[in-house]
Amino acid sequence: MRCLHRLVKSIVLVKEALLILGSKTQGRTGKMVRRTVDLRSDTVTKPTETMRVAMANAEVDDDVLGADPTAHRFESEMAKIMGKEAALFVPSGTMANLISVMVHCEVRGSEVILGDNCHIHVYENGGISTIGGVHPRTLKNKSDGTMDIAEIEAAIRHPDGELYFPSTRLICLENTHANCGGRCISVEYTDKIGEIAKQHGLKLHIDGARIFNASIALGVPVHRLVQAADSVSVCLSKGLGAPVGSVIVGSRSFITKAKRLRKTLGGGMRQVGVLCAAAHVALRENLEKLEEDHQRAKILADGLNQIKQLSVNMTSTETNMVYFNILESSCISPEKICEVLEEHGVLAMPASATSVRLVLHHQISESDVHYALTCIKQAVDQITAGSTK
Repeated sequence: MRCLHRLVKSIVLVKEALLILGSKTQGRTGKMVRRTVDLRSDTVTKPTETMRVAMANAEVDDDVLGADPTAHRFESEMAKIMGKEAALFVPSGTMANLISVMVHCEVRGSEVILGDNCHIHVYENGGISTIGGVHPRTLKNKSDGTMDIAEIEAAIRHPDGELYFPSTRLICLENTHANCGGRCISVEYTDKIGEIAKQHGLKLHIDGARIFNASIALGVPVHRLVQAADSVSVCLSKGLGAPVGSVIVGSRSFITKAKRLRKTLGGGMRQVGVLCAAAHVALRENLEKLEEDHQRAKILADGLNQIKQLSVNMTSTETNMVYFNILESSCISPEKICEVLEEHGVLAMPASATSVRLVLHHQISESDVHYALTCIKQAVDQITAGSTK
C-alpha cells in the first residue's frame, strides 16, 4: 500500500512539473515566466476544445444568401433568450452598435442621447457621426453608469426647434457600464428610460456587451432586463468567451433594416456558421461561469485593498471588472506597474493616469487570482524600493 501511495505521489509531482515547464513563455521583455495570467480584458480568451470541434463540424452555407443553417439556429435562440422577435450575427460589438444607431436614426442629422463615458462615444472611433451622420448629445455618466433622468428629459429636443437643432430620435444605455467599473444598470432604471423614450416618440438601444454579466449579478432574467429596449447589442467574445462576434436583437422590421446595413458596412460573411457554432458552445457552457468570474473579481479586489499604495472601491466591483487606484503619494505609475507585472506573466492595462483595470474571465482560475495578487504586491514593493535608492 505504501508503495502504491509513493507511486501516486510521484505521478502527481511529475504532472505538476510538466505543467510548470509547459506553461513557461517568453514575455515581450525577453524574460521567461512560469505562467501567464491575462487580465487585460475578457476578450483575450482562447477557443476551448469543445468550440474548436463545433467549428470544425458546423453545418454551413452562404449566410449572405440567407442560407447558413447554423447561423439561423443560433440567431433564433439568441432572439428567444433576449425576448425579442429576431437577431442578427455581426463581426463585432462596434458594428452592432453602429448598425443599431443608424437603423433608429435613418435621417442624417438625427441626435442620440448617451453618456459621455460610454463605449459608443469613447471607443468606437466616432462611427455614429463619421459614418452614420448622427449627432451625439452627451450627458455626464454618474459613478454607477446611469445618467440623471431629469437631464435626459431636458436634453430631448422640442419639435418646434427642428429648423435649428438636430432631432432627438434615440437614447442609448450601456449595461454593464465598462468605464464605470462594470457597474450594472437596474431593470427599474431601464424601464423608466424606456417609458421616457416612448412618451417622446424615441427609441431605446442598450449596448449590452456584457448584459449577461449584469443579468447574473442582479439576479434578473436577461429578457426582463432588456424588455424596455427597442434593440440590444450582445457581445459574444467578452464574458461568454466566444472567439468572434456580437449579436443584435430587436423587432423583425428592425433586423431586416440591420441586415441591409450589415452588408453595406462589409459585415456580411459567407459560411458564418463556423463562428456561430463556437458562440453557441460559449452560450451553453460559459454562461453559468460568469458568477464565478464575479466572485473571483471580489477576491481580487479585496486582496488589492490589502496592498499599501493601492485602493479599490469595493462597492463598484459588481461583476468581472476590478479597477485599482494608485494613491497620490505613491511613486508608482500605471504604465510602470503593468510593465513590471508583465515580467511575471501578469498582463494588465492602464485605465487612467492613476488607475489600472483588471478583467476576469472563464479562463482565469482562483489560483491565477492569488498568483496575480502576489505579483502585484511584489511589483509595488519593487517599484517603491527602486524609487527610494
